[in-house]
Amino acid sequence: MATLQYTTAPERARRKRAAESQPVQDIVRRIEEDIVFRVYHPRERLVEDELMQRFEAKRHLVRQALAELDRDGFVLRKPNSGAQVRALTAKEAIELYAVREILETSCAKLIPMPVDVRRLAPIEKIQREHAAAIKSKDVRAVFRANLAFHAAVFRLCGNDALVEAIADFARRTHPVRLTTLVTEQYLEQARGEHELMLRALRKGDRARLVALCARHLQPSREAYLRTIGHLN
Repeated sequence: MATLQYTTAPERARRKRAAESQPVQDIVRRIEEDIVFRVYHPRERLVEDELMQRFEAKRHLVRQALAELDRDGFVLRKPNSGAQVRALTAKEAIELYAVREILETSCAKLIPMPVDVRRLAPIEKIQREHAAAIKSKDVRAVFRANLAFHAAVFRLCGNDALVEAIADFARRTHPVRLTTLVTEQYLEQARGEHELMLRALRKGDRARLVALCARHLQPSREAYLRTIGHLN
């Protein structure tokens, strides 16, 4: 005799949230990238009806995505005027990068060194993908590979809470990135610094790694500050 299966209201609600989570995250990720690459410009309105059509999504999913983007500092939502892409002020950019430097250099100090070649192998693979994307001038692939490279390096510290905090503050500075992602000189500099980070990890040169983590943040911050005048 078959056993009847009953689903409680809280369990049904949990399953519904889980089913909706991935579509919302897909919308969030795509809008984030579009903000980075200026498909959506600072202070541009994000119209719900247009987003629903573009992503073939229901209104409540689009609203959830905009709410998450608002919490993360990508957009501003105002009563009766909808959402718009946030333009970071110079003060906000400086403060966010100051926190990033504290977090990322602290992480570098925690990584057990030297790092075993087997643990470095997947990071070296990501870096080869990053270099190939630069060579082919695929800036979206460069952006994704760069994020993956740093996430893999920071995970070596073994502190999941710190890694999560680093990722959160890195995302909050995504709107700054375009100023350097389209600059060939910066991309080559970033590629070279990634190689130096890998060398420091192999050799156990902690002081060099910490210095590189701090230096690596400077170009995008400084480029954004030079171009922000017309927005404020």
